[in-house]
Amino acid sequence: MCYVKCARYIGFSLVWAAVFCIVANVLLYFPNGETKYATEGHLSRFVWYFAGIVGGGLLMLLPAFLFIRLEEEDCCGCCGYENYGKRCSMLSSVLAALIGITGSGYCVIVASLGLAEGPKCSDANGVWNYTFASTEGQYLLDSSMWSKCYEPKHIVEWHVTLFSILLAFAAIEFILCLIQVINGVLGGTCGYCCSRQQINMAIVSWRLSNQLDIFLSAGCSSNQSPGQEPSITVIREASPRN
Repeated sequence: MCYVKCARYIGFSLVWAAVFCIVANVLLYFPNGETKYATEGHLSRFVWYFAGIVGGGLLMLLPAFLFIRLEEEDCCGCCGYENYGKRCSMLSSVLAALIGITGSGYCVIVASLGLAEGPKCSDANGVWNYTFASTEGQYLLDSSMWSKCYEPKHIVEWHVTLFSILLAFAAIEFILCLIQVINGVLGGTCGYCCSRQQINMAIVSWRLSNQLDIFLSAGCSSNQSPGQEPSITVIREASPRN
């Protein structure tokens, strides 16, 4: 049961992380809460890659809900064997986790590139360009350079904060999905139930069964004389007298 509970906790965590990624990506379209920069095409090109909406968001909800529902699924069987139902469910969660790794990895790459290139903004001459593209991300360590962007106001803070949120939560999603790959493989190959109490009960039952077999065998052998063949008693139903 511990493998499924672990997957359930991972699923809930992925849902929250996906929500934060979607919200952060949506906010990138509206610097300072204004829509004109999106309609005029003055946004960073990496905003249009939908890394938070698709990669860290929608693609993450599919494995998240599957992980949450693992505990509710019953042993419906798999490949003709009823007892293999839970194990097949755990192994199928590995495939879902790989989808999550793909989506979160895509979001990590896009967010990293967006932070390295910087925002698209208007300089002192009113020219729209990527002012910090040539700095190779050094502008992140020197906030005095941020004053080179005149419009939109505070665009550098807006850009850095939201892309950092995307990067952080996508990295968390990647780690959680990687953990679920390991958890799913262990749950599918080593067994669905890992409760120590259940294992001890199974061992006790096995020992009692062996002792009972030995006792019955000893009792049957003591009732027979040496060299005597076992007798068979036939019980016949008495016929009614006339």
